[in-house]
This record gives sequence, C-alpha cells and structure tokens, in this order.
Amino acid sequence: MKTSTVTATALAAAMLQSACAQDLDLAPIELKAPDLARSESLMQAFAKRASSLSVEDKMLSLQDLSDLLWAGNGVNRPEEKKRTAPSAVNAQDVDIYVFLAEGAYLYDAFGNVLKPVAKGDFRDAVIAPSRMNAGTPPVLLMLVCDVSRFTMIKDEATRVRLAAMDAGIVSQNIALFCAGTGMATRPRASNNAEKLKEVLKLSDTQIPMLNHPVGYEKAADAK
Repeated sequence: MKTSTVTATALAAAMLQSACAQDLDLAPIELKAPDLARSESLMQAFAKRASSLSVEDKMLSLQDLSDLLWAGNGVNRPEEKKRTAPSAVNAQDVDIYVFLAEGAYLYDAFGNVLKPVAKGDFRDAVIAPSRMNAGTPPVLLMLVCDVSRFTMIKDEATRVRLAAMDAGIVSQNIALFCAGTGMATRPRASNNAEKLKEVLKLSDTQIPMLNHPVGYEKAADAK
C-alpha cells in the first residue's frame, strides 16, 4: 500500500510538471545509465569529503551529471521502486530540481530524464552571485520536499521534521559522490524561496530545503 501510494503521487507530480513544461522551448535531457564501475572507494570519499564553493567554469559531462543525480536520489532497485536515499515511511518526498544556464529541470528518477520546468538562467534564485568565490557554478541542485507525501502522518511539524531529515540524507549522498569523483560542492540552506516557488511553480506543501552548487573542483579550496 505504501509503495502504490508513493507511485501514484510521483506519477501525478510528473504529469503536472510535464503539462507545465509543454509550452517551454526547452527539451528534456535524457540521462545516461549510472556508471557503477567508478573506482573511488567509499572510505576514500569519506576521507576527501569537504565543503567548497570554488569550482571550475566548466559544465559537467552528461555521464557525470547522470551519475551525480542517481547517487543523490536515483532508483537502485527498480523492481521495488526504491531509491539510493531512504525516506521516512518510504514517502520519497525529496525531489531534485536541476538549475543549468539554459533552464530549470526536474529530475525524474524513474524515467532517468530531466524534465524542463522553466527556460532561462535562474541560478541566482538558488545562490546569489555575491556568495560565490569564483562565478556561478555550472550546476545547482535544489532539494525540494513535498510534505503532502507523508499521507500516514497528519501532524504538520512532524512532516516538516521528517522532510528535513530526508533532505539531509540526499544531501550527504551528493556530497560523498562529489568527494569521490573530483567535484566540489557545499550543502546550503539559504535561497530566494519566493522566487523559487514562482519559477518552479511549487505548491504550498513543497518546501525548498537544501541546495548544492556543483562543479569540477578547483585545487586547494576545500575547508
């Protein structure tokens, strides 16, 4: 029952986003299958994990972007519709929105595709240029939690607390992947929430929680 509820909710959200994007002059981005043979060990990734906002002005390869999103909250057990990041009561409440120079996209983990949401460069809604050490990162990931997916939980404060926990787990997945693959990132809570709601057409139950600027690491900038 839990899985079917989650699946129905995810399908409805995907259909809504698809309908909103039909009039955009912005094509979906088909992602690649995750490269499960990447050689960095988990312990090495832990050893290298650090926070940095200084990244190369270079777009991620499609394979790196695909692997990054899969590691963050992709589907690792398709037959069970389960993800790389756990979530409270299997609500699968965390959506990853991807901000690129050309537009904002919603990561459809089950379809392994980026669905267009808004055309244009809205990266400044996620992180102000004044907060960057060296320009705007090529990729910004915004973790948005939809608390309405906690159908078994009625208390709003509990829903928000669980959503924050789930976002934190996805955030750490992203951070460890970056540490193990030569990328730089830093988890951030600040953003222009009102502009994000407008650009992404978020409902009242969708809460922008954390964001990750991501790019290839510049030397000697980790803290």
